[in-house]
Order: sequence, then C-alpha cells, then structure tokens
Amino acid sequence: MADPDRPARKRRWRDYRTAAGGRPVKEFISALSDADAASVVAAMKDIQVNGTRAARHLRGEIYEVRADGDRVTYRVLFAVEGRSSQVLLALEAVKKTSQKAGPDVIALAQRRLADWRRRAGADG
Repeated sequence: MADPDRPARKRRWRDYRTAAGGRPVKEFISALSDADAASVVAAMKDIQVNGTRAARHLRGEIYEVRADGDRVTYRVLFAVEGRSSQVLLALEAVKKTSQKAGPDVIALAQRRLADWRRRAGADG
C-alpha cells in the first residue's frame, strides 16, 4: 500500500519527435480506427498509472505495451526518462505480427531514444 503522505510518482507520456518535427507514434495512432486508437490510448494509460510493471521489458531501456484492437494487436515501444517526474517516451508503434518484437523495431526505438537524448542535451 502506498504511503498517503508521500506523493505518487507523476508519470506522463511524451512522444518522440524527429529533428524535422515528425511524431511517428502520434501519426500511427491517428491513422487507426477510433476504437483501435482508444484501445492503444487505454493501454498507455495503464502504464502511466501502474508503471513498467504493467509493461514488457524488451531490451536495454526499451519496454513495450500491447493493446488489443479489432482483430489486431498493437505494440507501443517506449523508454522511461527522468526520476521524480517520469517521462514515458513513446518511440515506435506497430501492428503486432509475431510473438516477439522484431530486432529491427527494437533497434529503431533504441536509435530514437539516443537521438532524443542527444537533441535534448543540445537544447538544454
């Protein structure tokens, strides 16, 4: 049970943005049907509330959350940034086509995380 006198960690989602301003995860979700998009957003909300214990660890700092859509399952790959106020950084979203996330998808998420950190340091 949580200590009522201690504030809970505040988790919030941010989506990775390319150097050109593209938002791949937001664009992926926007292209889904309303019902499927709602399922993905609900799964992401579960991670926001329950943290990485509600996610699946993939490799290194990369986790995934799965969402069941209409006859399809989706994966959102993300990383956790920060300490007191955690940022859940959505890096990639794909349709689940196999039991495991492909190494190319995980590698893309890792590259995006490195890019985000590199650019965040340059902006700071």
